[in-house]
Amino acid sequence: MENNDSRQVMLSDFDSFLFHQGTNYGIYNKLGAHPDTESDIQGTKFMVWAPNAQAVALICARTGWENEQWMHRCEFDGGIWELFLPGVGDGDAYRYIVTGADGVRRWKSDPMAFRTELRPANASIVCPLDTYTWHDDAYQSQRDNTKVNERPMAIYEVHLGSWKKGFRDGNDQDGFLNYRQLADDLAEYVNYMGYTHVELMGICEYPFDLSWGYQVTGYYAPTSRYGTPDDFRYFVDKLHQAGIGVILDWVPSHFCKDEWAMRYFDGTRLYENSDPLRSEFPVWGTMSFDHGKPEVRSFLISNAFYWINEFHVDALRVDAVASMLYNDYDRKEWRPNMFGGRMNLESMDFLRQLNYEVGGKTTGYLIAEDSSAEWGITADVKENGLGFTLKWNMGWMNDTLKYLKKDPVYRRWHHGELTHTVDYAFSESYVLVLSHDEVVYGKHSMVEKAPGSIMDRFGGLKALYTYQFTHPGKKLLFMGQDFAQEREWNVQESIDWHLADDFGHRDIMQCMRNLLEVYKKYPSLYSDSRDTRTFEWVNRNDADRDILCFIRRNPWSYDGAVLVVLNFSPNRYDGYTCGIPFGGTYRRVFDSYDSLPGGGSPGEIGGVPELPVFEGECDGYRWHLCYDLRPFEAMIIELPS
Repeated sequence: MENNDSRQVMLSDFDSFLFHQGTNYGIYNKLGAHPDTESDIQGTKFMVWAPNAQAVALICARTGWENEQWMHRCEFDGGIWELFLPGVGDGDAYRYIVTGADGVRRWKSDPMAFRTELRPANASIVCPLDTYTWHDDAYQSQRDNTKVNERPMAIYEVHLGSWKKGFRDGNDQDGFLNYRQLADDLAEYVNYMGYTHVELMGICEYPFDLSWGYQVTGYYAPTSRYGTPDDFRYFVDKLHQAGIGVILDWVPSHFCKDEWAMRYFDGTRLYENSDPLRSEFPVWGTMSFDHGKPEVRSFLISNAFYWINEFHVDALRVDAVASMLYNDYDRKEWRPNMFGGRMNLESMDFLRQLNYEVGGKTTGYLIAEDSSAEWGITADVKENGLGFTLKWNMGWMNDTLKYLKKDPVYRRWHHGELTHTVDYAFSESYVLVLSHDEVVYGKHSMVEKAPGSIMDRFGGLKALYTYQFTHPGKKLLFMGQDFAQEREWNVQESIDWHLADDFGHRDIMQCMRNLLEVYKKYPSLYSDSRDTRTFEWVNRNDADRDILCFIRRNPWSYDGAVLVVLNFSPNRYDGYTCGIPFGGTYRRVFDSYDSLPGGGSPGEIGGVPELPVFEGECDGYRWHLCYDLRPFEAMIIELPS
């Protein structure tokens, strides 16, 4: 059914019907706290879902925290409590006191609060939805998310609190910058580098900094660490005006156990699963959403609509999809589904509904952070898939980094781990990720993963990034890794921007800029049609020299095709040859040595980009190139048009 987009706060019987059917995707326009007018008196209308509560009261700063205002059950829905409170408006803090089915009084924050206090405080704050004037019409008009796979996508993953810090003093040890300050600086940097999208970690309000924003207490509130909801709207607006897409990490799998939040909200397992074998995730210490409950579906899918419609975000990256797929995920004791299997049928059905409705009724789309090997994560819902637009390629990340960590002396025996990634590259619509998860908890930064001297590691890192940006799939790189941050990421500290002034680190940054420019220029590198003909091996089996050669092309011809040559060894190979499909002028358009002084062109003097072409069989082709290949050199070569 269609979403009710009315801003009128009064709940209708139709609103109630949709909510209990799990199809009210604008329920945030009714529930929560909305400034309103009754009988010409200005105030705020409060509505909260607590069907099993014996009583609900509201307390707020404006009327004195000790002055309890009793709410009454809604006329059209006995499970929803409501109250109009005169004189209360924008910026006023409030809480609910819910007397649960068990008779216990609990002080609760509003599950649909649009703004919250800064942690460790946790009261909800009245905040209207329509106070910001947008300026991203030009961006919105050209956005067409039905063609995501046809466009370049190079995602810069960011944790706002540690991307850049401000001045710290005795009153503010966090040093957080405001969303507005971050927007201006981030838009400038992202455009300078050439990324197309920014993906934000942990924006929904959360109490514990070290959870990175993945243990949520306020699904409808941008975290107050960096400002107000309108400040965050400015952030998205600013990036859109700069032509940069915005993706939010989103967690519809589980939520915090904190007593003041959603857990046992009305004295029962209201949001969490009622089955004790499925209600918690021990590994995270969190509660599992009950995706089979229609009202929970309305709450979560409405939340997805909220971020897309009210904040203009382009996409949501759905966290921990695997935890929703399996009843036995991180559980020693678990209950099989109705057919005796381990699949969580209710959650899978929820994900299908989520993707179908978001894809059909909004401008947004969803990306799955999924570590499973299940088929159909990005298959159409009508084909019994889950309907995601894209899926993180965890297999590529694991296989590639496993190879990278090997000493080059031993890589020849692990060559298949690198080339195997192409065997499954077209099984889903993928994003190749080198994310925050790979540079924490003793895993080392990207540049510290490989053995060898610092210059060998710099060279190997450039080869790795070239492989990522020429391999089938969209791209994602975590902040700091584009200038080879040396230490692991620390959520409490800014990334080491000073390194960008160092010669070797600046070289990595310039290499990434060049690579991003080439990636966006050639459709053969970014048009991910899942057609296996877009990838052609030239030499897959050169394990003894740790070299890969392949062609990226369109499915029907070599027009706009590029040849990629990657040397993952510290050895120089003079007179290196690789096969090519025909003669003509082959131009080098990217070289990982280009950003170095005197980088020049391989086998040439003076930086001439054309490569020598010879007739003679090589790698199964009638023609071949011949040039000197330097240690860890990575090249992208344009085929003749």
